[in-house]
Amino acid sequence: MSTVSQPTLHHLALTVTDLDASVRWYEEVFDVHPVMDLPHRGGVGRILADADHRLMIALHRHETNDGRLCDETTTGLDHAGFSVGSRAELEQWQDHLEAHGVIRSDTADKPLTQSPIADEPYASVLVFRDQDNIQLEFFAPVQQ
Repeated sequence: MSTVSQPTLHHLALTVTDLDASVRWYEEVFDVHPVMDLPHRGGVGRILADADHRLMIALHRHETNDGRLCDETTTGLDHAGFSVGSRAELEQWQDHLEAHGVIRSDTADKPLTQSPIADEPYASVLVFRDQDNIQLEFFAPVQQ
């Protein structure tokens, strides 16, 4: 049996209801900016990236999108998780998200909400949602 290299994530692609609004939000929150549009059958994908292309997010608009919000209980994306270096960084992210319209709540269960940081045995976790209700998470390693 041959051994293959471990792949790394190249990009995250999300279908959104309002491409322009989502581009603005992801630009502001993640400091990624449009680098190209990729037309596809029935729509367009807009690629956003940071300066060194280490974080790339593709936002897709489909003409057949019926405008329903994302629901992780159906087949497809459950959530996307990102790593940060420490719990202190999670606290900075809480403020950053709030400055960009993601309000603090008891639970991140609707668009543009964020939960309190949960200190779990495996990591400290900050859960939040974009305007299409797509769940995103930041993970910080457990402090020893």
